[in-house]
Amino acid sequence: MKPVPNKDQIRQWIAENPGLSAKRDIAKAFGIKGDAKIDLKRLLREMEDEGALEKKARRFREPGSLPPVAVLQVLAPDRSGDLFAVPLEEGVDSTIRILVVAQKGDPALGAGDRILGRLTAVSAEGHAYEARLIRRLGSNPLKVLGIYREGHEGGRIVPIDKGQDKEWRVARDAAAGARDGELVEGEAVGNRRLGLPQARIVARLGDPSGARAVSLIAIHQHGIPDQFPDAVIAEADRAAPVGLKGREDLRDLPLVTIDPIDARDRDDAVYAMADDQPGNPGGHVIWVAIADVAHYVTPGAALDREARRRGNSTYFPDRVVPMLPDILSGDLCSLHEHVDRACLAVRMRIDAHGNKLSHRFVRGLMRSKASLHYGQVQSAIDGQADDKTAPLLEPVLKPLYAAYAALVQARAARQPLDLDLPERKIVLDDAGKVTSVAFYERYDAHKLIEEMMILANVAAAEELVRLKQPLLFRVHEEPSPLKLDALREVAEASGMTLAKGQMLKTAHLNRLLSQAQGTEFDELINLTTLRSMTQAYYNPENFGHFGLALRNYAHFTSPIRRYSDLIVHRALIAGHRWGQDGLSPWDVENLDETAKLISEAERRSMAAERDTTDRYLAAYLADRVGSSFAGRISGVQRFGLFVRLDETGADGLIPIRAVGREFFHYDEASQTLMGADTGLTIGIGQRVVVKLSEAIPVTGGLVLELLEIEGSAVPAGRSRKGGRFSPRKPGAASAKASKLARKIVRKRRG
Repeated sequence: MKPVPNKDQIRQWIAENPGLSAKRDIAKAFGIKGDAKIDLKRLLREMEDEGALEKKARRFREPGSLPPVAVLQVLAPDRSGDLFAVPLEEGVDSTIRILVVAQKGDPALGAGDRILGRLTAVSAEGHAYEARLIRRLGSNPLKVLGIYREGHEGGRIVPIDKGQDKEWRVARDAAAGARDGELVEGEAVGNRRLGLPQARIVARLGDPSGARAVSLIAIHQHGIPDQFPDAVIAEADRAAPVGLKGREDLRDLPLVTIDPIDARDRDDAVYAMADDQPGNPGGHVIWVAIADVAHYVTPGAALDREARRRGNSTYFPDRVVPMLPDILSGDLCSLHEHVDRACLAVRMRIDAHGNKLSHRFVRGLMRSKASLHYGQVQSAIDGQADDKTAPLLEPVLKPLYAAYAALVQARAARQPLDLDLPERKIVLDDAGKVTSVAFYERYDAHKLIEEMMILANVAAAEELVRLKQPLLFRVHEEPSPLKLDALREVAEASGMTLAKGQMLKTAHLNRLLSQAQGTEFDELINLTTLRSMTQAYYNPENFGHFGLALRNYAHFTSPIRRYSDLIVHRALIAGHRWGQDGLSPWDVENLDETAKLISEAERRSMAAERDTTDRYLAAYLADRVGSSFAGRISGVQRFGLFVRLDETGADGLIPIRAVGREFFHYDEASQTLMGADTGLTIGIGQRVVVKLSEAIPVTGGLVLELLEIEGSAVPAGRSRKGGRFSPRKPGAASAKASKLARKIVRKRRG
């Protein structure tokens, strides 16, 4: 074992080998192995702390120096006709002049062009580097969202992000007719010399509180990265379709994709057939093929760093902020029909009752036979096949549904949490205005894909556990006792029961959901059960998945839109030795941090999507202020009531001042409000009629006024005996809580 080099030797190596400056490259160059790598890591960290080195994109280099390949912006030719450029790398002096050395066949370059260049350090007068063109980059200007403020000679864009105080100057001929106070989207132009940076307006979005602005505001407020760096775009542009070398040929399998009708990416395909193996009567073979994103997004590359930073794609009614550039997410990685696509696939055998008997993973090349949507597939199964599904009905669709029927049996035996919560669908017109709010129709086709994806995810987790490969599990822990008590209170207030005093299983919760099914409390119990659940997250340690009632579970099926799935794909590639693009040492070393980052990114996206939905709903209802709506009380607090409206699923607040003309006592234990004069008791689950007093699109807030409760007008108050209404269930819960409190007091006194 060779000794660890000293700091001068490391500095000299990095200066002479800028392209081989990762920690593993340095270790290999000096023959460092085993425990000595720990000493090397400590030494590099010391040099970084001392300022002798800086770490950039997992590589070390001398402070202020440029990497061997960098994104550059070309300047105007000087008096001699020479072409210079400046670096666009973060943390690097942007005044460093780089001479662009043209070679035969290079395209003509002009001022403002962005290029990817290979750099060589030189000792020359007037410039420190020479660059040879690798490729000209596509246009990827910096975007800015803000309010346009008109001025004498054009105007300015004032960013809406509170954390961004930099304004952008807009020339009069670059304002695109924008008016003062409008929300606009701009892009950076020219080179900043002195003063404010320049921008031109590319889209006028109108009123900042209008529908078209909603998702853009959410993107900026939640800090969702929506602009790909130039290096990422350049890397994506270099991607090309893969061939069959090193892959299993799956192109003869009649795999199909089944997605929403407006799907933006297609990352999973399925096929099923009867199992012809003896000893498995009534069994099935299921193939699930997933886009091989790992081939294009390799560890440590610019695409990888950006995908990890984003964590996942974020979906809004009018746009998507993808994890990967469109050339990958919408084209090369998307399993479009009738084209060859790289994939990771799993072949699973199940018995007649849906239990998995075996699985086998392959790295393959597939060709989807059709891109279908859920409604289209369901219509075909229901006897209304169209020209596209008719030829697929017998050989493809019916075998898929036969396998699904078996999986339903296995699901029933496993008893995963069986929530039934309708998903809202917001429909926008071309101008971005909400035209309708409805609920998605849920078909067996949806459930078929869900069950097959769950089965594939289980197989991936089990395979990696078998291979002893590090991975990110999808973890869902059981509810806390406090949340269970709150759920139990709501159940009892609705006349139902939830088992107590035993280890909680999903079967217990399913029995509660079954009690509520078909009753007026159906949606309430489903929603409250959902709220009692802990939030799922990613972790290198396996704590199981409570909601799905599964011991081993990982996300494998959506690498186009989730970084967690990409990590699982890399683990499978490493475990099966399918190539050099599997889990890297850096991936393994930083698995804990990656889990935290992408779990936080998922929560960030969920919050942005929820805020956007609330704002769209408020904008949709703004024209109906003063109208009456039916709904159900979904929450009770000291300051008022939360009501979910039947028509749209929107949530609004009845402030305590708008509940009735009397003082209300709040009982936290039973989650009820009781009128001091009338004895009116208001609790979760009661039917109400409310008036919409205010809709605020900018915040997504709805303010309501209570008109009726359980079919009766709200009592006027002033008389303890005057109230006609006394609902049984919340009252019973309140009485029980009071009785319990008195019992506790008596015990303490004794």
